[in-house]
Formats: sequence, C-alpha cells, structure tokens
Amino acid sequence: MAGPLEGVRVLDFSTMVSGPVAARMLADQGADVIKVESPNGDEMRKIGNQRNGLTAAFMSCNRGKRGICMDLKNDHAKDALRDLIKSTDVLIQNFRPGAMARMGFGEAEVRKLKQDIIYVSISGFGEEGPYAHQRVYDPVIQALCGATDIQADRDTGRPKMFRIIIADKVTSLTAAQAVSSALFARERTGDGEHIQLSMLDAMVSFFWPEGMSGITFVGDEIDVTRYQGTMDLIYETANGYITAGAISDAEWRGMCNALNKPEWSDDERFNNTTVRFKNAELRKQMTAAELATWDREEILARLDAEGVPSAPLLTRLDLLEDEQIAINGTIEIYDWEGHGQIRQARPAASFATHANHIDRAAPWMGQHNREILTEIGYTDSTVDTLVEQGALLHPAKLGNKP
Repeated sequence: MAGPLEGVRVLDFSTMVSGPVAARMLADQGADVIKVESPNGDEMRKIGNQRNGLTAAFMSCNRGKRGICMDLKNDHAKDALRDLIKSTDVLIQNFRPGAMARMGFGEAEVRKLKQDIIYVSISGFGEEGPYAHQRVYDPVIQALCGATDIQADRDTGRPKMFRIIIADKVTSLTAAQAVSSALFARERTGDGEHIQLSMLDAMVSFFWPEGMSGITFVGDEIDVTRYQGTMDLIYETANGYITAGAISDAEWRGMCNALNKPEWSDDERFNNTTVRFKNAELRKQMTAAELATWDREEILARLDAEGVPSAPLLTRLDLLEDEQIAINGTIEIYDWEGHGQIRQARPAASFATHANHIDRAAPWMGQHNREILTEIGYTDSTVDTLVEQGALLHPAKLGNKP
C-alpha cells in the first residue's frame, strides 16, 4: 500500500533537527526524501550514543531517507545538483538567510530550474531583524519566545527551559503541515510556493492558545503567573507519583468522591469552575495532602471509576512495558541490515487507505550517491567521473559502511 505522498521527491538540505524531522515526517508518509550533505556532514551525526557509525538522534531525525554527499564548492557538483532539482517537488533548507543564495541555490535560482517547486526556508528568527544574522539553537528560541517564563520555577521565579528541543520539533511539525498544504494547492493551481518559516514564529504561535491568554485581550493584559500557583499537577501517593485533574463540575465531584471527600464538592471555594480556578493553589494543596495517604493503584482505579482524568507517571523505560503503548503499537522494532534492531516511535497518524510507515534506516553519508544520480539519467561512468573530480564524495572515502 502506497503512502499518501508517494511520488513526491524531497531534497533535504537541512541539518540538526527542525528541517530534518520535517522531511522525515514526509518520508514516513511515502515521499522520496534525499538528504543532501556536504563532506562535513550533519552535526547530528556526532552527538550522542552511536551504533555502527550513526547516532541515535541522527537515526531518529533522518530515518526513511536516502543520502547523497556533494561538495557544492565544486562546479561539477553544482551542475549535478541542478539536474537533481529538475526532478524535485520540495526543497527544504534551514541555513541562515542568504546562505543558499550565496551557494547559487536560493529560491529564485531554484525556481528557474523547477517552476512549480515547493521551496521551504526555515530560519531561526526570520529573514530580517536584529537577530536574523545570528546562528541559532533551540535554547536561544526558548529564551525569546516566552518558554522560560512559562516554565519558570513558581517558587523562586527563576526561568527554566524545556528539557527537550521543543522549538526545533514544533517548527518541524509546522513545516511538514505547510508543505502538505502547498502540495495540495499545487495540485489545484499548478503553481509552486515559497514557504518561509521561523522557529521563533512557530513557537509563539504554538504557545498562544493558553500560554499567551494573558495578553490576548488588547488593553486588558494580565500577568497570568499570579493565578498559576507553585504546584504542578503531579501528586505523590503512598507508593508512587500520579497526575489527576478535574476541570468540569462533574470531574470535580468525581475527584471528591474518589478521595472520600464529598463535602469538598459544595465548598464555596470549589463549587464551580471559576472559583476552583481562582483557588487553584489551595485546591491542589488539599488534594495533594489527601492523595499522599492512598496506594497508587487503588486511587487510580477509584479516579477512573469516577471519570476523573488521571494516570501514573511513567519513566522513559516504563514506556517499553506499558499496556496502552503496546496496544497502540506506538513503539516498533525494526531490523535493518547493518544496524541491528532499532526501536522507533511509529508515525503517529494512521491512514485507513494509505501506508504510513518507516521504509529504511537513516543513511550513511553518501550511501545512495550512485543510486540517486543513475535514476535521473547519469551513467556509472559519469558518476565515477564526478567522484574523481571531487564533486561527489564516495562513501568509502568518508569512512562509511558500504
């Protein structure tokens, strides 16, 4: 069964996470994604635990892709890339503004080669402005988008960051969705598109619905941290941690019943959603004190019976044994030649009539040089000449697996 993006070719020039994960999502849905690397390679190849020359993070960001390694300082490599672009539907790059144009592959130059291409430019801050020239990593975006205010320690006020690269991955999701929309529009109009997306804009938009509620009404701005209190919805029971939350009146009654505290339902401090929000800190303190006396499994069963959203807190290793994860098939194990068994989260969206799966491991540098170029009409002898000219880096010269 073919994926919904079967027949779509994507050239992925991007590095690290924001662009590569966007391209990976397109590969999951059937696109032919070709990772274009310089002889220096993607820095993600060098970060973290490795097996057979590939890091876990690089594998997860670049699974499902083929790889070609070209020295774009070489004119012969540029000519070969121009030929490859002519067969391409989507190009993704996340260099600083102007870098692709300086290499001769800016949006205007590429569109002369393929008029209907979807050209995606991911930046840190945007094409212009005081930060546009700067290099960027996820923590810089977290610092500028309000994330550290949202995550701040509520006791001390000290700013904190998410312990994952959230800005990169939110940008990935945004980019992949935008590419799908642009491809759909192209089917209707025949026109290409230039998608410009900054990590900063993606994160502010992502946070907005509830994270920026205090600045939504113009002229009535408030500091929402005054109402948030210091407690998260993490409660310690007698033998482990859980989370439980009650927003509606029915859920709050269920919480009270589960805790054998029915009198809390009618307490004027908690008897409707508005006052529960205003008295959230006191409510959570009282709930925490009561939950601390309960066995974890017993109280989770009682909360579930009362219709109160709740769950145990799982570690990452716990995920491997969790029944819900197993039933969903959320985590799968693949046996790829040269890599052994590799565990990955399956593509989250399931299609009833199309495949959505992982076809291959991430590529070693230059692993598919010859395969890719012969598909667009190059002969073996032409490919050999490009290697001799230094335009195409042969995998053996890069220390890769064959």
